[in-house]
Amino acid sequence: MNNKKIKLNKNNKLRILQVSDTQDLHNPRRAMLKMLDSAYDLINPDLVLLTGDNILGNHLDDARFGTRKVIKTREGSLRRLKKAIGHILKPLEERNIPFAFIFGNHDDMNAFSKDEQADIYMRYSCCIPPYDPKGDVGCGTYNIPIYSSDGKSVVFNIWMIDSAGHDDEGKNGYEYVSKEIVDWYIKKSEEQKVANGGKPLPSLMFQHIPFPEITRMIMEIPQKEKGCIVRDGRYYKLDPKQARGVLSEYPCVCKENFGQFNALLKQSDVKAVAFGHDHLNCFTGRLGGIDIIQTPCASFRCYGNDERGVRLIELDARDGEICYTTKGISYFDIFGKGALSQLRFIMGADEREKQKYALLFAAAAAAILPICLIHKKRKGLKRLS
Repeated sequence: MNNKKIKLNKNNKLRILQVSDTQDLHNPRRAMLKMLDSAYDLINPDLVLLTGDNILGNHLDDARFGTRKVIKTREGSLRRLKKAIGHILKPLEERNIPFAFIFGNHDDMNAFSKDEQADIYMRYSCCIPPYDPKGDVGCGTYNIPIYSSDGKSVVFNIWMIDSAGHDDEGKNGYEYVSKEIVDWYIKKSEEQKVANGGKPLPSLMFQHIPFPEITRMIMEIPQKEKGCIVRDGRYYKLDPKQARGVLSEYPCVCKENFGQFNALLKQSDVKAVAFGHDHLNCFTGRLGGIDIIQTPCASFRCYGNDERGVRLIELDARDGEICYTTKGISYFDIFGKGALSQLRFIMGADEREKQKYALLFAAAAAAILPICLIHKKRKGLKRLS
């Protein structure tokens, strides 16, 4: 568990890497692990934020192929849970990179509560505890103060917001930011404002499931055009006046709305909100004075597309002001599109099944062809003799 202050570096910057929807098991896809390893080494982040669906919690007990349950005991499930989480956290621990996390809709879709899972995360020395120090809200909702490079003052803040989960039996799920959490945010934001001399403390917010207002950035169009998506027989695309990037699925948003977005507008401290959950979408935009950031999945086991990757958000303190920049970094940004990179992607990605089978068929044919030619040649020699 990491109780050290998170500080701007000596250049008064902070490199944050958002990793969302790693969503894998105790035997993860190697393409994802290699991508994350390379991203950590390439970007050298000061802080990594895992923003939900960190594991594929509802399939912990499955056979290697298919969904048949092969683990029958809680102890067996716990071993798999620890392995699945460990595959995501050990690369961070090895590099001594501080990390924080929130949960998604898949993480506790099993027999293990958020508190039980948090205990596993916190056994890693680089883990920032996922609790509000005062205990005013449950596991997975908290904030991370960011200090000046000398560690003397809080200059920025990161909100980590719970937006999904299940009861202790892994059932009765919810997908929303509760009124309790919205009230906690308002109270905490006011406390920070007082401590900051009466000014809102600049902040970023991270949560797994987008709030409903994100759909305001999407426009319906009369007919199909390049880059649009289809939903219920209607066509949609990003509103170019509000957003830019890749929209490949209609946002799956919180199912109830307790006024979170309006609270953010009123408090005026949150500069941007970053989401995960929608695996295929990678875009940024602006809504009511707040930047909206949508990050695609990192997982290769679940559905995805060529946007698969991570997101860099860099804070920069200039003349007493803190600004930020962000960019999505895909698998292909890291590895390029050479033959080996393409092959690794195809063999790892679930949605590339047809290409995968075609490659396996071609490899099998290539292996069999020389044998057939040798056999044919031998038959020809026998006839000559």
